[in-house]
Amino acid sequence: MLALQGQWLAILLALQLPTAPTRGVSNVELKPETAQAFDRYVQFTEARINGEVSTPEKFLYVDGYPPERRAEALSALRRGEVLMERLQTTDRTGQTIEAPGGLIHHWLGAVFVPGATLQQTLALMEDYNHHQDIYKPEVVRSRLLSRQNNDFKIFYRLRKKKVITVTLDTNHDVHYFEVNSTRWYSRSYSTRIAEVDDPGTPNEREKPVGHDGGFLWRINSYWKFEAKDGGVYIECESISLTRDIPTGLGWLIKPFVTSIPKDSLRMTMDSTRAALEAGRKGS
Repeated sequence: MLALQGQWLAILLALQLPTAPTRGVSNVELKPETAQAFDRYVQFTEARINGEVSTPEKFLYVDGYPPERRAEALSALRRGEVLMERLQTTDRTGQTIEAPGGLIHHWLGAVFVPGATLQQTLALMEDYNHHQDIYKPEVVRSRLLSRQNNDFKIFYRLRKKKVITVTLDTNHDVHYFEVNSTRWYSRSYSTRIAEVDDPGTPNEREKPVGHDGGFLWRINSYWKFEAKDGGVYIECESISLTRDIPTGLGWLIKPFVTSIPKDSLRMTMDSTRAALEAGRKGS
């Protein structure tokens, strides 16, 4: 019995300790072949998305479902549910695209916001200086760096927590595209991601880009907005790249790198809908 209690105590201490800095996690290097595999995955994914946004009847990802499943998905969205689906892009031969030394995470999230307009939705999405209020606590700081027409450069400080806590300084290029009066889409590409040690303290410093804990090396986001059925359908595909699960530290790192992408996107979709609903009520 004493041995069993000791095991449980060790587990509890291990789970509590890493919620501070990630001292027990060794740094890893982002290899060129890992980044190249991610770029290849993105290339095939964007080819599919390009076909969707240029086909009115297939604009949303859920529009490509079989008729019965599509009807069920749209009905669920109108009831206020959040659609979450794990996606996987393959190459032209149907083979899985693996990233040596890394993991590619690909998730779809979708919501419907009744009563919202496309203009309100775009205004919210482009209000980057206030995303720290909309998407807290994950977005700690947000800032619009520059804008030229429908092209934006933005900064986010992100804090992600799952057993361990990781803080990241990130830069992104975001591009918006108008299809017609009822459909827009956007694409966001990370251009710099730096892990931060001792954030918010005098000892705060960034680790070298691409030589860190490997908790987030790349992230692309593909948004679609369609006004119909008395509101706006919002979809987001998130594709991210993290380190692989290291031998011996799986218990520590696996919950973070495998569940954070889904949890983060779910929070983003919930927060987007909530902010639009709050804005509609306040207007």
